[in-house]
Amino acid sequence: MTAAPMRPATAVPILMYHNIARAPRKLPRLRSLYVSPGAFARQMWLLRRLGYTGLSMAAAMPYLRGERQGRVAVVTLDDGYADNLEAALPVLARHGFSATCYVVSGHIGQYNAWDAERLGVRKPMMSVAQLRQWQQGGMEVGAHTRSHPRLTRCTDTQLREETGGSKRELEDLLGQPVTQFCYPWGDADDRVANAAQEAGYDAATTTHRGRALPGMDLWQLPRIQVARHHVLAQFAMKTLSGYEDRRA
Repeated sequence: MTAAPMRPATAVPILMYHNIARAPRKLPRLRSLYVSPGAFARQMWLLRRLGYTGLSMAAAMPYLRGERQGRVAVVTLDDGYADNLEAALPVLARHGFSATCYVVSGHIGQYNAWDAERLGVRKPMMSVAQLRQWQQGGMEVGAHTRSHPRLTRCTDTQLREETGGSKRELEDLLGQPVTQFCYPWGDADDRVANAAQEAGYDAATTTHRGRALPGMDLWQLPRIQVARHHVLAQFAMKTLSGYEDRRA
């Protein structure tokens, strides 16, 4: 009997968002961190129209490990901004999608203290009650450290506290396991990735460009940044083709 041909591994796009809101006019820099609610809605509509399902990191793990194949895109949102609940959740729910919001546990209900001065704007973060609403809507909360530091500059003790401490805080506050992690600023090396694995996370995401493939290091997964200036055709090219892979 001739063996069935092996199917090629399916690339999984892990989308990276921050704010789902209109960028303030006074914002002097990094307006790219904003995607308008209308643009986000059109992007999710396109994924659904093309037969893709938007998944949280936890739901996507069988695809990232190569155990399943299908048209899936992972939706991640960094930092835990309140506008994720207000603007992203209704769109995701309408399409039957799930998503992961990576939360800075030491700033829940506060603001973006790590870059507010540089950006010139204080952006409100979700409260514990809002994070529970996010979860009740079928979404996932992941960890994004306790204070949003550059992890490669941390001592071993600080690194353990930022990775494992964030997981413990979120689990205590929300009463659900936290299995996913994201490196602030995309700042990670092998030491940092090992700390995330040792803290008990199933996977961790970076800001390295490209789509994820089965067999990749699950604690150094690449993502595709979706920015304010990306029109729908650019979004499709970045997400559904090898465009980002070639720029990795």
